[in-house]
Amino acid sequence: MAHVRIVHAGKFNAMSRAMWHELRRVFERIQGSDAVRCVLMQGADGNFCAGGDISEYPSFRFDAERLHDFHEREVWGGLQAMLDCDVAIVAQIQGNCMGAGLEMACCCDIRIASTNARFGAPIAHLGFPMAPREAQLVAREVGLASAREMLLAAAVLDAASLRHRGFLHHVHDDNELAQQVHSLTQRIAGLAPQAARLNKQTLRALCGPAGASAAGPHEGNDAMTPLHSPYHYAASAEHREGIDAFLNKRKPVFK
Repeated sequence: MAHVRIVHAGKFNAMSRAMWHELRRVFERIQGSDAVRCVLMQGADGNFCAGGDISEYPSFRFDAERLHDFHEREVWGGLQAMLDCDVAIVAQIQGNCMGAGLEMACCCDIRIASTNARFGAPIAHLGFPMAPREAQLVAREVGLASAREMLLAAAVLDAASLRHRGFLHHVHDDNELAQQVHSLTQRIAGLAPQAARLNKQTLRALCGPAGASAAGPHEGNDAMTPLHSPYHYAASAEHREGIDAFLNKRKPVFK
């Protein structure tokens, strides 16, 4: 079994740009190994992942081309490697599972959460939308109604609610979670590995490629102009205000 752990001390395991690159490398290695029969993914220190590392955002988010590359190459590169993985991925989710954390959880096959887990993508507070392919992935997995609530109302939902809505497979008390996840991963690891890989390939074909239609005509077109890109908002005052307010620990003022 492979154990993938999200670790960013002091930031609730927020994803840095380097972590997105490493996520891609890790899952490409797993995909290339015949020895791995199950992947367990979890966060360190009681949280899954609180989103992106916002302290890095001012260095690239206000330029449309660099923002495009961040989402379409760095973030989607990591998520696509997870989606392409033919080994069953089990998510053990505790605490914060926000934004980037929610997107990674959406790439997992079976999601088991603690009763204290919280889910959302409250980026409306930060003055920017979810990237199209990422939004399609989230809407497909959590459901369109829940995605609307998360993105348009910045709703943060608890584990019981997302279990009821079908996103989570199981919810356990925190003191039972690790044992329940261990039992499941051991059961998966003991099953026929070739059948598991073929089942994942079949399910992927039935669902269709995540993000294909959301990317639209921009996909693979690096020559597109910022005005025709979903990242044209990069230099906007609203985008700058949302991120500046977060970094300076104040309430944003969107005019």
